[in-house]
Amino acid sequence: MRFTLRSRALTQALLLSAMGTMSMAAFASGEVNLYTTREPGLITPLLETFSKDTGVKVNTVFVKDGLIERVKTEGDKSPADILMTVDIGNLLDLVEAGITQPVESATLDSAIPANLRGADKQWYSLSLRDRVAYVAKDVDVKSIHYEDFADPKWKGKVCIRSGQHPYNTALVAAMIAHNGEQATEQWLRGVKDNLGRKAAGGDRDVARDILGGICDVGIANAYYVGRMKNAEPGSDSYKWGEAINVVRPTFADTKGGGTHVNISGAAVAKHAPNKDNAVKLLEYLVSEKAQSLYAKANYEYPVRAGVELDPVVASFGPMTIDPLPLTEIAKHRKQASELVDKVGFDN
Repeated sequence: MRFTLRSRALTQALLLSAMGTMSMAAFASGEVNLYTTREPGLITPLLETFSKDTGVKVNTVFVKDGLIERVKTEGDKSPADILMTVDIGNLLDLVEAGITQPVESATLDSAIPANLRGADKQWYSLSLRDRVAYVAKDVDVKSIHYEDFADPKWKGKVCIRSGQHPYNTALVAAMIAHNGEQATEQWLRGVKDNLGRKAAGGDRDVARDILGGICDVGIANAYYVGRMKNAEPGSDSYKWGEAINVVRPTFADTKGGGTHVNISGAAVAKHAPNKDNAVKLLEYLVSEKAQSLYAKANYEYPVRAGVELDPVVASFGPMTIDPLPLTEIAKHRKQASELVDKVGFDN
């Protein structure tokens, strides 16, 4: 009898232990930890929809600065599953720092064009930010090349933010990739000569200064126009958006140059404790549903083809993306930054 009771107690203990283990495993399978440098408000609607559709809880950690340092410090105990950031340079820095891992996913590979994801499967683009021309409504420009901003006909009429801002160093890097360093230096000098005011401020300030008559054209990101044109009627932002038209420039070279884009993107962390859910979230973010939310909530251009755009973004017309791989552009970042300083672009 004593043996039976002891056996029963042991069996119950084992069952309880197994149940506890199963409970912990179930809990682990029901969450994913996202480290992001993006403002949480920009992606919260997407993450909430993902959780509602899948039952997987997303724990979001906003890391404004020092993402690489934080993950390295946490080491193999890091809870990070996904690392999300903006700008191809920042994304490649994560890979080069050794804090990501490759992902095998036919869903990601089929949804994202090859030039917008890592050949080593270490990173993936999630949305696009096209660098476009803001044009005063009373100026007749139907098409333009990036190279044209150095044309003397625009002297004193061009506005742009700092040349050292990642949006612009990426564009300069793309120019180097297309036209070479020497031609890009000449182009930068030409654009600097055409500036209507110091290269400073933000992209929306380009629209503001076009409205104010300081400039006729400028270079800035398209998604800001979506924000401005959808702002409260009568607000400053709305007035700035209404003062401009958007024209998508292309590169003039013979490499089939399209419109320069930068990205928001993500990678799976090297020591992701919930890797399956990390992949599941990435796959969701390139689904038609999520890409449509991206397009309509953030006015960013979908990475997935065939997704319905926000009406304002759709009004810009079709976009042909520069076919150069983003990695080819990104490797010229250092040269681009050095050229910006060499010509005194921001002075």
